[in-house]
Amino acid sequence: MTTNSKEDSLIPIYSVKTGKVELVEKIKKTDEEWKKILSKESYNVARHQGTELAFTGKYHDCHEDGIYECICCGTDLFDSNTKFDSGTGWPSFWQPIADENIKEHKDRNYGMIRTESLCARCDAHLGHVFDDGPKPTGLRYCMNSASLKLVKR
Repeated sequence: MTTNSKEDSLIPIYSVKTGKVELVEKIKKTDEEWKKILSKESYNVARHQGTELAFTGKYHDCHEDGIYECICCGTDLFDSNTKFDSGTGWPSFWQPIADENIKEHKDRNYGMIRTESLCARCDAHLGHVFDDGPKPTGLRYCMNSASLKLVKR
């Protein structure tokens, strides 16, 4: 039996502010609702798996200290301390804030098999994760600036 209680829509998300994993409500909006609150570019990238052109995003060459949040829902995604210059033209990180905050999905578009990174709370498309990153994880989370918002420390 399927129920639609509020408890069914609670998911674990790590909060930098509290330093704990908390149960929060999954965010679901219609396309029209997302269009009203996002810029055209952020809407196309985050809600329709778009990709901004390399070297055009506002965070690809950003060196400011802070936390990168989901542009759609504000979930903490990446710490600037894990950001590195991958030379790809997109902001790259070697690990997320917490595994709970990112979910992965096999992306078979464009004749390739890649691992798509999504916000666990609102399903926003963030970018892709590759296994060619630096130590200590060996991962490269290649993200779109249009899916992120930097909150400076």
